[in-house]
Amino acid sequence: MDTASSPGTTHAPSSYHSRAIVPASRLAAVLSGMRQALPIVLGYVPVAFAFGVLARKTGIPASGAVCMSLMVFAGSAQLISVSLLAGGASPATVVLTTFVVNLRHLLMSAALAPALRRWPRALQALFAFQLTDETFALHVSRLPSTPGDTRPEPPRAETLALNMTAQSAWVMGTIIGVFGSELVADVRPLGLDYALPAMFIALLLPYCRKARRFALAAVLAGGLSVLLALAGAGQWNVIIATVCAATLCTLLPARADAARRTARNTACADASTEPDGPGESGDPDGLAGLPGLAESDGAGRAPTL
Repeated sequence: MDTASSPGTTHAPSSYHSRAIVPASRLAAVLSGMRQALPIVLGYVPVAFAFGVLARKTGIPASGAVCMSLMVFAGSAQLISVSLLAGGASPATVVLTTFVVNLRHLLMSAALAPALRRWPRALQALFAFQLTDETFALHVSRLPSTPGDTRPEPPRAETLALNMTAQSAWVMGTIIGVFGSELVADVRPLGLDYALPAMFIALLLPYCRKARRFALAAVLAGGLSVLLALAGAGQWNVIIATVCAATLCTLLPARADAARRTARNTACADASTEPDGPGESGDPDGLAGLPGLAESDGAGRAPTL
């Protein structure tokens, strides 16, 4: 008998309180994921609108264009597919081209796979299906992707809400473009193709503010890309410039870290504790890894640009 309870007093079981808290926390996680996806939404809607218009101009049915955004969900591949279909390409050519264009997703998925190792297979498949270049740029800075990363894993509801919000924006933009295609004769004068570069600039700026290395890589890649384009490198200018700038800016901090380790080992020779490795939280430039991630990864993970 509970002597602390007065007659006629009832107490709700503790599980009731947990059931009341869980939905509230889950809703907060969903709203947080949707909020984080807002920069992507602003970039997806105009580009998806352009896709919807081009798809209708090519002769693709409205339902086919919307289903492509629902089932394929690959912006560059969808636009390329529209161009190929407009040129009379065979279905096999469209499928093969889409496969080649989307091969980069293998690398992005491999980079995030450690963060999803405890997820059920069904949720992993859903996450992989909705992974894009833009959502990858966000997930790589918020998901612990190495075994030694001690940062807490964000709620799964937040991560999935981010992805679903991005795809919903793409689908809604496609629907608007499909039904507004009769009002738009040509999407090129509207400058909608600038939406994705502008969105990537918005995603890149926080990194550039926290680490000089990322700002240097961005400036070098942009300048080298312009020079290569003027030299006649064609569409390869972006890839070549990105690889060169990322490689250079990855090697520079490695030398700086080696010099700091040598100085630390000399200063701490008589101390009882070993000096911290690269990636400690006192690194103001985030030279040991991605900004915001290096603080918790004492092993110093490889940077991702």
